[in-house]
Amino acid sequence: MTSDFPAGYDISTDPARLDRAVVHQWLSEDSYWALGRSREKQDAAMANSLNFGVYDSATGVQVGYARVVTDQATFAWLCDVYIARGSRAKGLGHALVAAVCEYLAPYGLRRVLLATADAHAIYAKSGFASLEKPEKWMTLGAQ
Repeated sequence: MTSDFPAGYDISTDPARLDRAVVHQWLSEDSYWALGRSREKQDAAMANSLNFGVYDSATGVQVGYARVVTDQATFAWLCDVYIARGSRAKGLGHALVAAVCEYLAPYGLRRVLLATADAHAIYAKSGFASLEKPEKWMTLGAQ
């Protein structure tokens, strides 16, 4: 998908390659945003999204994941970005976000949003910035 992905790793949008059990474990047990998410809820989320898996090229083992909710015309929400603990600090997070942005570029989306409590620098490398006018935005549900 992208030529500048770190050596020894590859990325795919093929849903058949996803290790759904591992993704669920990562998100429901180790992420701050999806703790306790049920497997059924995670499977439904994946079924209704674009999914990106990061894999060790030598073993085929999945080491990362991201999900995008989009209408593929005007809007996308980047979420559930996760790199396995043993694979962090190798540039995979930035490379995954960059690959997602590259994949979405041909759609000409008006905006791609995300929420993060701790990874602003990673997303900024791909062009994400804080909302210029946060007072225009509202939410329904958990904050």
